[in-house]
Amino acid sequence: MTGFDLTELLAERGGERYALHTRHLNHQLPRMLHTIGFDKVYERAEGAYFWDADGQDYLDMLAGFGVMGLGRHHPVVRQALHDVLDAQLADLTRFDCQPLPGLLAEKLLSHTPHLDRVFFGNSGTEAVETALKFARYATGRPRILYCTHAFHGLTTGSLSVNGEDGFRDGFAPLLPDTAVELGDLAALERELKRGDVAGFVVEPIQGKGVHPAPPGFLRAAQELLHRHKALLIADEVQTGLGRTGDFFAYQHEDGVEPDLVCVAKALSGGYVPVGATLGKDWIFKKVYSSMDRVLVHSASFGANAQAMAAGLAVLSVLEAEKLVAGARHTGELLRSRLAELIPRYELLHDVRGRGLMIGIEFGRPKSLGLRSRWTMLQTARKGLFAQMVVVPLLQRHRILTQVSGDHLEVIKLIPPLIIGEREVDRFVEAFTAVMDDAHGGGGLMWDFGRTLVKQAVANR
Repeated sequence: MTGFDLTELLAERGGERYALHTRHLNHQLPRMLHTIGFDKVYERAEGAYFWDADGQDYLDMLAGFGVMGLGRHHPVVRQALHDVLDAQLADLTRFDCQPLPGLLAEKLLSHTPHLDRVFFGNSGTEAVETALKFARYATGRPRILYCTHAFHGLTTGSLSVNGEDGFRDGFAPLLPDTAVELGDLAALERELKRGDVAGFVVEPIQGKGVHPAPPGFLRAAQELLHRHKALLIADEVQTGLGRTGDFFAYQHEDGVEPDLVCVAKALSGGYVPVGATLGKDWIFKKVYSSMDRVLVHSASFGANAQAMAAGLAVLSVLEAEKLVAGARHTGELLRSRLAELIPRYELLHDVRGRGLMIGIEFGRPKSLGLRSRWTMLQTARKGLFAQMVVVPLLQRHRILTQVSGDHLEVIKLIPPLIIGEREVDRFVEAFTAVMDDAHGGGGLMWDFGRTLVKQAVANR
């Protein structure tokens, strides 16, 4: 025994959390959290809620950027992890075939019968990297197409198909790539005619701004790609596993059968990082074409027993608790109730999305008083009004949300799939109160807006 006591360590030094991050990790994170008043100290979490040291609850409408699809500390996932640890399996020998990866692959593939094989990595960006490598090798072509405003991860390969310059700046050269607008079939066909495209990677619903692919786009894109011998890659890292009211978001459109599908986030159960790339048999057989190439693509921690157990437990819970249908029902309820507020608030311009992936967009008001304040914020930095809404939702109503991207006036809601009418009521009531404050010239809210303006100017 080493005498290591995690509970004692946290009791002794847990209060140093922000100082430790400032000294040893990304020092800009605590600075940002202090600036916007998000520097909370959460003591525990369960389901769709956090609690602070005073016992106050906070509703989580962010779900760890979608990781916590089942909420936090789901008992079925916890038990599966206890069981797999207690089993003391001979894991990661590298030279055997354990049962759990095969069982999880079988279960995942049952939800997308046109696909045949799975590669397990450790994250969403690894799942995308795998798809990019497989597409390039299987087609013998170098170039990948992606959408403007896309997000597929931040490692070098996935960064090459990231649609935001702010993430890409300073990290060139990247892989050969070209961006097209989501929904622009003419641009897609124009690039495909050059004959060097391996594949097109697309989010069925873009996370940044919450923009669903236009009706019919994915099916038409698939037909174009196959006509030009290129592959359709669906990035379901955030949209998959029931988030949008179907198991995969591409399934909203009949006839769409991607060649490769990337999943991660919610598959982890919120415990053990895991990513998976699902693909067609011929693609895998081309990559792993001989015994000499058996390890041509692998991951040291890929398919580890804890990750596989968590994934199997997650899929079991999704089915047993009917969470995919629940996400469709609860999402429609939340979206419709928010949409009813559009005529009431001139700053509220749109509510969109599918299932429990919802975007709330703000825009320029008509009345002179509000328009002058809106202009003040926009002149300093686009996206400040959305931040003005996010902050009081947390500070006054104890609801955690996020602005859906840099320079965007859109809030993204991606709560755990387990929420119900009680959480919908709480969010809509809080959001209504914040919008009443904004439209009534609420001093505290617009005072905070001026603080954000000063901060934005200082950061230029």
